[in-house]
Amino acid sequence: MLAMLAVALLYRSLPSGELGYWFFFQTIFLLIDTFRGGFLQVALIKFYTGTEENIARKVIGSVWFLATAITIIVVAINLLFLPFYSSFTNMGFLVSIKWIGITFLVTLPSTIAGWILQADLRFEKLMLLRIVGNGSFIVAIVGLNYSNSMSLEAIFLSNIIINIITSFLAIILGWSGIKYFFAFTKTNILEIFHFGKFSVGTTIASNLLKSSDTFIITYMLGTSALSVYNLVNRLMELIEIPLRSTLSTAMSSIAQAYNRNNRKEMAYILQKYAGTLTLALVPVSFIAFLFADIAVAILGGEKYISSDAANVYRIFMLFAMFYPIDRFIAVSLDMVHKPQINLIKVIIMLTLNVIGDIAGISIFGNLYGVAIATTLPLCFGMAFGYYFLSKELNFKFSRIFIFGFIQIRNMFKKYFKLFTQN
Repeated sequence: MLAMLAVALLYRSLPSGELGYWFFFQTIFLLIDTFRGGFLQVALIKFYTGTEENIARKVIGSVWFLATAITIIVVAINLLFLPFYSSFTNMGFLVSIKWIGITFLVTLPSTIAGWILQADLRFEKLMLLRIVGNGSFIVAIVGLNYSNSMSLEAIFLSNIIINIITSFLAIILGWSGIKYFFAFTKTNILEIFHFGKFSVGTTIASNLLKSSDTFIITYMLGTSALSVYNLVNRLMELIEIPLRSTLSTAMSSIAQAYNRNNRKEMAYILQKYAGTLTLALVPVSFIAFLFADIAVAILGGEKYISSDAANVYRIFMLFAMFYPIDRFIAVSLDMVHKPQINLIKVIIMLTLNVIGDIAGISIFGNLYGVAIATTLPLCFGMAFGYYFLSKELNFKFSRIFIFGFIQIRNMFKKYFKLFTQN
């Protein structure tokens, strides 16, 4: 929510063109950071969660070793581009070349701390870390506006300083696990590497699935259209916030069940969480559909009311309630040691999305084509993932809705009882 507030302030502080460059940088950074996170985050949760302390230390040390190696490589590549900085004319690439390396470096400790805290289910600490980062960014935006110092350069510099503070806090509080750096072992590094080589491909392809929209929209419709599209994506946080939160909790529980060789429990956790969230999102999607114009006005300001944002948002919300099923199936495939299936699935989804985006924009000439094209890879992903996961777990589509209904009914009964007693 703080991130959404920060975006709302940026929409009111920067011209749409400059804001488009900021979002372009964020897309490039997220794509590169996805390589680090995709390679190591799921692997850390899988091999670390529920293990003995001695093994856990080795896993954290090995993750730190690999994360540091990846960071050094990225920074080195970024430095190689700097001598040719003046040769580039595209402003989006210029700001990316200038700020990618340093941003990637200073976010390393806080990123690993986030993975460890998620695996340990210490979400109160993870929330504090996020509040410090996003809260400081909001303070910086307000301060820059108040002092009439707002500029794209000032936003990038503030972002660097805030990430340094957040990472320093993660180290000082002992959340980053950096003290176990030298506990790494060759065996653990190879184990994480061989798992990560598939999961990183999946994560990068999954990120490209989202960022491909950015590149295609920028090329075919321009940065102003990209600002509108990113506004819609930020509004989708109404779905993404509970989805990511539930997924973070469930991922560790699914990993623990697998490490105990309890596949029946794995299937139950998957069906319960996916079903509960899917059914809970039905009224949320309906309300968001009805009040899309108000949501656009609140987040983006008056200048976006007459844009395509509200209708594009409505199209997304029509099928967003099915996101939990696709995401939980994907996580479960990783946990049952089938990351290669996930990789194939996401690559096909990416291909379908790119073809759909180009065809959609060519036909409609606006962002509606992009929104409509997103339905095809989602439907394929659910069907493909279900086919392969059902071979590993006693898992049925119908049970998702049955267990979800039971869970919601029990929650209503519990809170109704508490309400009537009070």
